[in-house]
Amino acid sequence: MIPFTEFTLLFAGFLITLSVYHFLLYFQHKDKVYLYYSLFIFLIFTANYPETTNSIFADATQKNDPFFQLVIIPREWLYNTLYLMFAKTLVELHIYKPKWNKLLNISIAIYLVVLALLLLYAGISKNYYIIGLTFSYFFSPTIAVLAIGSLYVLYTLKSSLKYYILIGSSVYLIAAEYAFFSSSDFKQVTVIFAIGVIIENILFSLALGQKQKIILEDKNKSQHQLINQLKENEHLREKVQNQLQQDLALLREKSKNQKLINQKETADKELAELKITSLRSQMNPHFIFNSLNAIKLYIISNEKQQAVYYLNKFSKLIRKILTSTREKEISLADEIETMELYINIENIRFNNEIKFTLHIDDNLNMDTIKIPALILQPFIENAIWHGLSSKKGEKKLHLSVQQKEPHFITLRIKDNGIGRNASTAIKRKKLHKKDSIGIKLTQERLINFSKDYEHDYTISFIDLIENDQAMGTEVILKIPLS
Repeated sequence: MIPFTEFTLLFAGFLITLSVYHFLLYFQHKDKVYLYYSLFIFLIFTANYPETTNSIFADATQKNDPFFQLVIIPREWLYNTLYLMFAKTLVELHIYKPKWNKLLNISIAIYLVVLALLLLYAGISKNYYIIGLTFSYFFSPTIAVLAIGSLYVLYTLKSSLKYYILIGSSVYLIAAEYAFFSSSDFKQVTVIFAIGVIIENILFSLALGQKQKIILEDKNKSQHQLINQLKENEHLREKVQNQLQQDLALLREKSKNQKLINQKETADKELAELKITSLRSQMNPHFIFNSLNAIKLYIISNEKQQAVYYLNKFSKLIRKILTSTREKEISLADEIETMELYINIENIRFNNEIKFTLHIDDNLNMDTIKIPALILQPFIENAIWHGLSSKKGEKKLHLSVQQKEPHFITLRIKDNGIGRNASTAIKRKKLHKKDSIGIKLTQERLINFSKDYEHDYTISFIDLIENDQAMGTEVILKIPLS
C-alpha cells in the first residue's frame, strides 16, 4: 500500500498535470470548455477538505478566521461554480436546452456578484462570519438544487457525452459530500475524496476527447460534402464543354449539306445559344470558389453551428447555380433570391458588417420578367471586393429593381465603398495582379440575350462624389423587356 504522504503527492501531481495540460489545450482549440476545466481542476488541487476540525459546512458558520473565510470558503464557492460552467459548455446546453442554460447563466452571474460583494463587505467591516453564513445557507443549498436539476436535464439530452458527466459527477458528489460533512479520520477522508476526484476527472477527460472526435467527424463530413459538390460542378462543366464541341462539329457537318444562307442563320443562332452555355460554365466555378472561401473559416475554426447554418445556405446556392446552367433565362425573382444567398455567404468574411438593403417596385411581377442567369453576380462581387473590402467604417450595399420605362427593367447596384479610382490604385500596388473577366463575360451574354429583343441593353458606371471625396459607386443596368 502506498504511504499516505506519497499518495497525496501523486494525487496533487495528477491534478496539476491535468490542469496545465487542458490549459494548453485551450490555447490550441480556443474552446472555453478547456479553460473552465483547467481552472476547476486547479482549484480542487488547492483545496484541502480534511484540514478543518469538523467539516467545511460546520466551520463555515463557526470560524471567524480571516484566512478560512476569505480564502477557503471562496475557493469552494468558485470551483463549484466553475463545475456548472464546464458541464453546460461541454454538452452545448445553449443549443439543446437554451432555457435551462439561460437559468444557469443567471445563477452563475448572481453567485459571482454575491461573492465579490461579500468579500468587499468582509474586508471593510472585518465581519468574516457573513461569508460562511451565506455559503452555508444560500450558496450550498441553491447550487445543490441546480446541480440536481442539471443532472436531470443532462439525462434527457440525446448526447453521448452526458454519460461521462452523469457518472463522473455522481462519483465525485458522493466522495465530495462524504469529505464535506464527515468528521472521520483525516487520512481516510482524504483518500476517499482523492479517489472520487481521480475517477471523475478521468471520465471528464474522456468526454473532452469524445467531443473533439465528434467535432473532427463533423468537420470531415462537411469537407467531404464540399468536395463532392465541387466534383459534381466540375463534371457538369466538362459535360457542357463536350456538348459544345459536339454541337460545333455537327454544325460544320450540316454546313456541307445545306444552303449557305439558311445554314448561316441557323448556325448564328445555335452558336449564340451555345456561347451563352459556355460562358455560364466558365462563370460557375469562379462563382462557387469565391463562395467557398467565405464558408471555409467556420469549418477550420470548428464552429459547428455556424458551419452547418452556412453549409445549408451554400447547398441551396449550389442547387440554384446548377439549375441556372440548364436554363437560358430565369425569372427575376429567382435571380434576386440567388443574389441574396450569395451576399449572405460573402458577408461571412466581413463578420456581417455589410448592411444589405433591397428595394423592388410594388407594381412589378418578378416571376414573369426573364433575364440571363447570374447576370448580377459580377457587379455585386465587384462592389463587395473592390469597393467595400477596403472601406473602413459602415459598409452599405443597396440593390433596387425598377421599371421607369415601358421596354426596360432597371437594376441599380449601389455601394458606399472607396470608389473606382482608389480601387484601381490598390490593384496597381499588388504584386500579383489578376484581371477579372466577369464584367466582360456579362457584357457578351447581354449582347446575345438582347438579339431576341427590339431594344438593346445598357450599362452605366457612376462614381459617387461629394465634396471632392469618393462616396462609392453605382452601377445602372437596363435590360430589355419583350
